[in-house]
Parts: sequence; C-alpha cells; structure tokens
Amino acid sequence: MLDIKLFRNNPDLIRENLKKKFQENKLPMVDEIIELDKKLREAIVKRDALRNQRNSISKNIGALFAKGSKEEAEEMKNRVTAMAEELVEMESLEEKFNAEIREKLLIIPNIIDSSVPIGRDDSENVEVERFGDPLVPDFEIPYHVDIIETFDGIDLDSARRTSGNGFYYLCGDIALLHSAILSYARDFMINKGFLYCVPPFMIRGNVVSGVMSFAEMENMMYKIEGEDLYLIGTSEHSMIGKFIDSFLDEEKLPYALTSYSPCFRKEVGAHGIEERGIYRIHQFEKQEMIVVCKPDDSPSWFKKLYINTVEFFRTLDIPVRTLECCSGDLADLKVKSIDVEAWSPRQRKYFEIGSCSNLGDAQARRLGIRVKNKEKGNYFAHTLNNTVVAPPRMLIAFLENNIDADGTVRIPTALQKYMGGKMAVSRSQ
Repeated sequence: MLDIKLFRNNPDLIRENLKKKFQENKLPMVDEIIELDKKLREAIVKRDALRNQRNSISKNIGALFAKGSKEEAEEMKNRVTAMAEELVEMESLEEKFNAEIREKLLIIPNIIDSSVPIGRDDSENVEVERFGDPLVPDFEIPYHVDIIETFDGIDLDSARRTSGNGFYYLCGDIALLHSAILSYARDFMINKGFLYCVPPFMIRGNVVSGVMSFAEMENMMYKIEGEDLYLIGTSEHSMIGKFIDSFLDEEKLPYALTSYSPCFRKEVGAHGIEERGIYRIHQFEKQEMIVVCKPDDSPSWFKKLYINTVEFFRTLDIPVRTLECCSGDLADLKVKSIDVEAWSPRQRKYFEIGSCSNLGDAQARRLGIRVKNKEKGNYFAHTLNNTVVAPPRMLIAFLENNIDADGTVRIPTALQKYMGGKMAVSRSQ
C-alpha cells in the first residue's frame, strides 16, 4: 500500500509505474484517490474548526447563565447542538473517505525497483546467473511419479478417494527423503543465523489482506467456513502477521526468521497442469525465510536470501539458475523478485522451485509494522521472504539429478545423516 503523500506530491510516478506493470486500467484510480484525499482533508479541517468553535462557545454558556443572560445562553446552547450534529456529519464523512481511499490504495501496486526489467508476463523474465552444470545423462530419465512408484513411494489413487485431485500419500524411503530434506533445510538456515519458528497454520482475514493482494487471496486461500480464519498458503503469511500493529525497537533489527509449515493452496486456474504429478498440488510443506529490517538494509538482504537457496540446492547436487521477474510478472505488493529454478534433465529445462521477494514497506503499511526512532521519527519496516525448499516439488529436481541408470538414487553427503546414514536408496524389488 503506497503512502498517500506520494499521490499528493508525485502522482506521475504512480502513473508511470502502472504503465510499466501494464495496468493502465487502474490509471483513473490515481485521480480518484487524489480527489478523495482532497475531500477528506477538507472534512478534517471543517471538523477541527467546528470542534474549536463548539468548545469556545460552550465555555461562554456558563458565564452567560451566571450573568442572568438566560435567553442568550439558550441561543448559544442551540448553536452548540447544531454544531454537534454537523460535527457528527463531518466525522462520518471522514470515516467514509478514509475507507474509500484505503480500498483503492490496496489495489494500486507497489512502486517497482528501477532495476526491474520491463515485460508483460513471465515469458519476458530475465536469466541472471547459472550455478552448476545442467547435464543430461546418457540414459532416459522417467517421469518423476514413475521414479517414485519404483520405490512404492506414492499413492495417488487413495489420496483421490480421501481428498480429491491434488493430494498424495508419500511412503517408505520417499517419505523419509521428503522429511530429511525439510530437516536439513531447517538446520541449514539455523546455521545461517536465522531463528527457527513453527507458526500458526491459520490466520485471520485482516492478516491475509495485509500480506497479499486480493487477486492472490482469491486464487490461493482456503477459508474456514463460518469463521474469520484462513489456511495459510505459505508460512510467510503468519510470520509477517506476527508483527501486526507493533512498534519495533530499531536496535533489535533485523529479524531474520526461518519457519516450517504445511501450505494449502487452491491453485485456481492451474487445473490440467501436471495432474498426475506432484508439481502443482493443494497441500505441501515448506521451509521459508522471512526478514523484517530497516529500509536501507533490504537490498542487501534480498541478495542474501536467494543466494541461501542457491547454496542449499547446490549442496544437494542440483544445478540451479536465478531469474529476474519482469514488471508484469511481479505481484502487486512486490518491489523486486527473483525466482530460483532447478534443472530438469528429463525435460531439459529449468523449472521454478522457489521465489525471493522484497516487498518494501507495502506489508508493513497494511499491517501497521513500525520501527521506533526518536531522532528521525517512527517509520515503516521493510519485509522480505524467500523459499528455502518446498518438497515434494523439490523431490522432482532431486530425483532427476541424483538417479543412476539402474534406478538407484544417490544421497548427497549433506543429506546422509538425515537419512540414517544411507548413501543411496534402491528401487523396490
């Protein structure tokens, strides 16, 4: 959510940003917000003037009664009553204008960083750097579900009967591998100095609207019927929500947190994509990174976060690349975003396994997350988030990059202690 002062002082910046994000349909809203803000300030000025007049007149009423000027005092009382009614009207207008302005501000996208490439959609995202050699073995790599089935590691049919499409049972060594990856990710981030957390898996509506845009909420969130609670789509939601309506001590910044949670997503519009697989599903688990920091520190934290993911995947012998999201592919709250993609030797291309985002002060403004500063005045914090790892999607990359011709899957050194010392897992006989 943008500062209303930006609309007063530099509306052209907002208009230019809308054009860069290919959201020209929102251009009229800039003038609408400016006009509403003008009406709001006029209502506030009139409200304050009425209060001052009322208070001044009220003080004289007693003196008039004491002098015996009863008729004049009664006239003054009637004026005060009329002012009170007008004051209620001004306060009602103030509340109305504030609500209308906020509703529109929530729809206007954040100002993107000047380094963001301009493009209409994800087809125009820009590769930044590759890590590791994207090799293709001299044997055919099966589809990931076929690999998992050779280990008796997945049961999709039973999951469809219990829960429907987009769910799964993981079993045996594959389930162990899934848990081992999450445990390793937890310890990897703790060793990076992040505080480990397990957050609530449900959040209230005001937190949802604070951490994401309405379009994202509609496409992602599952609502608990009859309650003001939503299942989280990522632990970022409840972890940023942890700081709602708070004043943070500047000396304690940054907060660098890593959190585990199950995640629940509708995946609206994604039906038909990898239906037989586990790439796009309604339920999964994830290890996340979250940072709350001073504005000047958010660019350096942004790079640290996505490099953490790169390092994590490289320790598991998985080649990755980083991809800069273009303006049209950025969600409305984001200032800048980089996707981390893993190499798929079966498909001979990279696919997304995580996303790192700098949201500037957008979430902090929506949620009221301020930093205390006596000299310069309080200000809004910056928030960032990034995926460490999200199995079972990560299993696809892991299996394809660590499978041998005989179907055995190698266990990289970093993961072996989480797999009970196993150096490899072999298919079921």
